[in-house]
Amino acid sequence: MTTPAPALSSASGATAADPADSPLAAAYDTAGALVPGLRITEEAPRHGGGWLRTDRLAGDRAVLERFLAEERERTRRAYGAPGRPDVAAGLALHRCAWPAASLFTLPWFLLRRVPRIAAADVSFHPGRGRVTVRPGLRFHCLPDDPAAALPGALPVSGEAALRDAVRAAAAGYLSPLLEAFRPRLRRGRRALWGLATDELAGSLWYFGRLLGREREAVAAAERLLPGVTAPYTGRAGFRELTAPDGTSHGVTRDRVTCCLFYTLRPEETCSTCPRTCDTQRIEQLNRIR
Repeated sequence: MTTPAPALSSASGATAADPADSPLAAAYDTAGALVPGLRITEEAPRHGGGWLRTDRLAGDRAVLERFLAEERERTRRAYGAPGRPDVAAGLALHRCAWPAASLFTLPWFLLRRVPRIAAADVSFHPGRGRVTVRPGLRFHCLPDDPAAALPGALPVSGEAALRDAVRAAAAGYLSPLLEAFRPRLRRGRRALWGLATDELAGSLWYFGRLLGREREAVAAAERLLPGVTAPYTGRAGFRELTAPDGTSHGVTRDRVTCCLFYTLRPEETCSTCPRTCDTQRIEQLNRIR
């Protein structure tokens, strides 16, 4: 897939669209330009033909079971075995929750705008890397944003209130997904919201690195998820990765939860896994370089 490159600026990574245009388009176009496997467009949600509407996935047991069966088959093809049911369910949840987190974090980070997105507003096509978001949604913004004059704008008092809006909007969207997946994941509520914390923090870090703005994205994630923002559990968890001799190896983070990928490939433990020590993380970085 190819998508047209968005208007980029060295200062912000995306240029806010003219208020007459979609207030979110610049951020979503940036996602597609940076990650060809994630194309986000503002269209009516759809279901069928490979498309899944999030509310149907969360609310229809048959739809969820089909999605989980497809994930087990993908896992079998990739790793030679379908994996444990809870592990496959975790991979399936990540497949839809990570792009969903980006729907909130990327517009906030780039444009200081936070869409109010419900599960019924989104559909995704895992095979094509496509996501649709219902157009014309209401959104939070700062009072001095040019888009604050648009009919759907919900101006807030300042940056702290905008962070509250990110957390609340993302929680409203993710909550039915987490509840639907919970019996398959065999995890409690606290662990589930740790997963949500990881998706939000991880999406900010990932796009920050692609934009050449890693430190700024890390700082934003730390402000967004300081560890005391229910229902989210844990904190963004970023820190400097330092060798015993004091050499810095850049930024790392400690995930709140383990994705259990090690049960499929023990030799490929994630570099941000709470099970992975710093020595292993540095070894992994050295292999990549």
